Amino acid sequence: MSRETTQRVRINEYISAPEVRVIGSDGANLGVLSRADALQAARDAGLDLIEVSPGIVPPIAKIMEYGKYQYEQKKKQQEHKAKSHATETKALQMRIGTSEQSLMIKAKQASEWLTEGHRVKFGLYLQGRAKYLDKDFLKERMERFLKLLTVEYKVAEPPSSGPKGMTLVIEKGK
Repeated sequence: MSRETTQRVRINEYISAPEVRVIGSDGANLGVLSRADALQAARDAGLDLIEVSPGIVPPIAKIMEYGKYQYEQKKKQQEHKAKSHATETKALQMRIGTSEQSLMIKAKQASEWLTEGHRVKFGLYLQGRAKYLDKDFLKERMERFLKLLTVEYKVAEPPSSGPKGMTLVIEKGK
C-alpha cells in the first residue's frame, strides 16, 4: 500500500481543528461550525463526523457512517487503479541492410504496440564502417521504416546517436 492509503483519517473526537466546515449526511452544506457543535450534530444523526479534507482552513468534515466512507474510498481507489495503464517501452532493432519484408513485419509489430498505448524504441544497429556513414543517410533509413507504420504516431525522442547506432522513440499520436 502507498503512503496516502495508509494515512489515518480523523473521525469524531480525533479531529483537532477548532472549527470545521460541515457537510450533512444528505450532502447539504451546514456551514462552518465549532468542533463541539459539529460532533453534536453527528451524534444527533447517529453517525460519525469524518474529516475529508484536512489540508484546508477550516477543514471539511462530513457526517456519515465511517464504514460507508471506507467503502467509498476503496471503490475510488479500485476505479483509479483500473483506469491507470502502465505504458512500456518496447524495442525494435534493424540493420542498414534489413530487407523490405523484415521491415514490414517489424512495422506491423510496432503498429500493434502503438495501438495498445506502448512506446516503441526503434534502433538502427550499426557495425564496423557503418558507424561512420553520413547521418542523413542513416536518418533516411529510419524514415523508410516509419513510412511503413499503419497507425498515427509522434516522435517522443528525436533520432540520437549512441555507441551501437541510432535510436528513435515514437508513441501513439492523437
